[in-house]
Amino acid sequence: MIISKMIFNKSAAFKEIFAGGYALHQTVWDLFGDNPDRRRDFLYRLDFVGRVPLVYTVSSRAPNNAKGLWRIESKDYAPRLETGMKIGFSVRINPTIKRDGKRHDVVMDAKYKARANDSNREVSIQELIADLCGRWFEKRAQQNGFKILQFRADGYQQIRFNKAKGGKPVRYSIVDITGALEVIDQKLFGNVLFEGVGPEKGFGCGLMLVRKI
Repeated sequence: MIISKMIFNKSAAFKEIFAGGYALHQTVWDLFGDNPDRRRDFLYRLDFVGRVPLVYTVSSRAPNNAKGLWRIESKDYAPRLETGMKIGFSVRINPTIKRDGKRHDVVMDAKYKARANDSNREVSIQELIADLCGRWFEKRAQQNGFKILQFRADGYQQIRFNKAKGGKPVRYSIVDITGALEVIDQKLFGNVLFEGVGPEKGFGCGLMLVRKI
């Protein structure tokens, strides 16, 4: 696998390329879209340095910067993991629950339920984020070979944009979780680093960035 850090080339036509939220994500996909039938074989995370896009990717192939839009640093990625290892991490997640065949934002779902049960009680979004996203992430930790030692959940956002004019809008939420974990199954945890955690990986969620502590 390959891990890459990519900073947008400011000399390129920023406003023309990034006319909307979908265009920005599509530009990242173009780095790996060598044919129309290619299935996603990469994870990514999109951040900003000021107004300049910064993207981290983990992929099976090196990104193809044919349009020269990015300054790219890539290297082989094969973390040496051991059971009991302590690791610092950062991950952007899309915390949802599935009900009636549909996915629901866990934060908004809980807020609406709380209001319905007690219309006089004001519900703190930050309180819900810390509680619900922590429980959501803890459940995935148990399934994926690691134990959470400490975490912080913040940066909650609801993302909305259209893929094309008149098209159905894309809607999802994100939360950034940072903290420390302990590896309890190195094989399962290794899979997480290459396959990600949670839904909406196609829109930049699920990539766990790690460092040994």
